[in-house]
Amino acid sequence: MSAAGSPESGGGGPVRGSARPSGLLDVLRVASVVLDAEGRIVLWSPQAEELFGYEAQEALGQYAARIMVHEQHVDLVVKLFADVMGTGQSWAGAFPIRRKDGSTRLVEFRNMRLLDDQGDVYALGLCADQGTVHRLEREVALSTRMIAQSPIGLAVLDTDLRYVSVNRALEEINGVPAEEHLGRTVREVVPRMDVDALEAAARRVLETGTPVVDQSTIGRTPADPHQDHAWSISLYRLENAFGTVLGVAVSIVDVTEQYRAGIEAEAARRRLALIADASGRIGTTLDLDRTAGELAEVAVPELADIAAVDLLDAVVQGRRTSLGPAEAAVIRALAVQGYDSAEALEAADPPGQVARYAPDRLVTQCVRTASPVMLPEVKDEDLDRIARSSEAAELLGRAGVHSYLAVPLIARGEVLGALDLKRTRNPLPFSEDDLLLARELAARAAVQIDNARWYQSARETALTLQRSLLPSHPPVTGGLEVASRYQPAGATSEVGGDWFDVIPLDGGKTALVVGDVMGSGIPAAAAMGRLRTATNTLASLDLDPHVLLEHLDKITAGLEQTIATCVYAVHDPHLRQCRIANAGHLPPVRVRPGRAPELLDLPTGVPLGVGGVAFSTTTVDLEPGDRLVFYTDGLVETRRDPLDERLDTLLSLLDGPDRPLEDVCDLLLRTLHEPDNFDDVALLIARATAPE
Repeated sequence: MSAAGSPESGGGGPVRGSARPSGLLDVLRVASVVLDAEGRIVLWSPQAEELFGYEAQEALGQYAARIMVHEQHVDLVVKLFADVMGTGQSWAGAFPIRRKDGSTRLVEFRNMRLLDDQGDVYALGLCADQGTVHRLEREVALSTRMIAQSPIGLAVLDTDLRYVSVNRALEEINGVPAEEHLGRTVREVVPRMDVDALEAAARRVLETGTPVVDQSTIGRTPADPHQDHAWSISLYRLENAFGTVLGVAVSIVDVTEQYRAGIEAEAARRRLALIADASGRIGTTLDLDRTAGELAEVAVPELADIAAVDLLDAVVQGRRTSLGPAEAAVIRALAVQGYDSAEALEAADPPGQVARYAPDRLVTQCVRTASPVMLPEVKDEDLDRIARSSEAAELLGRAGVHSYLAVPLIARGEVLGALDLKRTRNPLPFSEDDLLLARELAARAAVQIDNARWYQSARETALTLQRSLLPSHPPVTGGLEVASRYQPAGATSEVGGDWFDVIPLDGGKTALVVGDVMGSGIPAAAAMGRLRTATNTLASLDLDPHVLLEHLDKITAGLEQTIATCVYAVHDPHLRQCRIANAGHLPPVRVRPGRAPELLDLPTGVPLGVGGVAFSTTTVDLEPGDRLVFYTDGLVETRRDPLDERLDTLLSLLDGPDRPLEDVCDLLLRTLHEPDNFDDVALLIARATAPE
């Protein structure tokens, strides 16, 4: 055999050796019969035995017309045989035959003249059952028509995974003519699909014979090179009648619409989840900066890679404002949050900074018009309209900002500021769906921010009032060295009514006062101011402490719905004593060198404003170096711990070597006062000194 005819050569010669037949002729069961010039059978194939029912020894030497053709067609067949032998032209047709068992069958005939090397003439007849031939024709026609007209992309790959056949639908899906598929691999035709997964699946099908059904893949083809498409791919192994593997049949269905619908449904689910998450995470406190920070944290990275929350500075200060077309926006940055974008964060205004944005800036446009501003695709010239300065614009460009969105923060009809969003790592531009989500987040957060803004304003007003009512005393008065602290509550909506006072008296004496008006806010601060004024006036009369408290009790009873606790002490440096009266307040602590700190054993009394109960005065020694510590309940009371344990902690903190009073104040506040405490704290410490 020449190389051109070998199986490996790929030439056009017959395939021999170990190559197996296709099996198509076996499906047709084509019978072969050779006749001599007189019409006698000289060769009779096994398929002829099966078709006509005569074994070879019965047929050989017989006139073919007698055993192969129905008797009513003998004359016609003899004439046709003579024409073929005489002219050499082939003939084809269908005739009924009578089998050996007497049954009749319609058979397709193909006849042609043969000439051997001796010049002798023979006739070759090829016969097949017409029903089998027609069935195969119908199947081929049906398959051809289905493949040609199917809206599903169909292809056949050989065992090297090269295209052997494709239909018109696959031409359209791939955007490549059918003839340009043939002989090429999938990678060569559509390289932007997930070729590795497809080839791996095809090889598994070739090896195992197990079909792969509805394998999803995403990619792009020359038919639509700018958009991702999704396909459902199924693969089946092709075998012939002998089980020889011929290749892989591939069917491809474009499911892009379903894929996009699924993506949109998932995006909608995530948007709902984000909104639900925002409802629980934004506004956990009434702290303005923290509320803004919570909004920024919710937005990153689900909605944006960079989020900034900015308020108009006038709004932060409690003033309404409106911007004219040529007016700049003065904006205070409250919070900024970023996801793996250091340069974009550097370009943002740091929290607390007040910046002026020119009238042409997009954030200015947003707060001026109370309308969102969206740039799905940011161009280089857009960066100057996004950033406050050219330096910030350069940083945004280096960070890769490619999409921008700003939505106004509107509460109770007033524009507070804007939620500013940018994308760097997320490759998708902001869409209308993103805009809807951002507006929903901004609407929910704006109310919380507005609440925090007004709370902060009210709290600062009350705190300012209360601080204005507290004394500013000298560090040394009479025979005392004094230090004090006032700490407002960290978690309440309003400040409280705690106060302290240091009042110089005649004869070098000093009055020390610590009190707590029950309640909070401006009413408590106002009541505290009235009681402090009354205490100062009464103290100047040099009344005994219990008598002074009796007068204060009557004054408090005259204040509407006011109750207060108070400790009033008068220190006499010459007698080295303190006379103390208590109106329902926690007892002071006496700290003496070389001894353990002690809570003074005083009659507790009742709060001011209750009335009907007498107060009493207790005298305690206070030698130079001794200290008295006065405090309000906000220092030691918590919702979790028993009061006795907290008082023991206070005593332990006061035990030990002497230290400056200011340091002691800081230590007690730092250790005992909790940031989320619902009460404010007044603290007063006095150390006795030698009289001058």
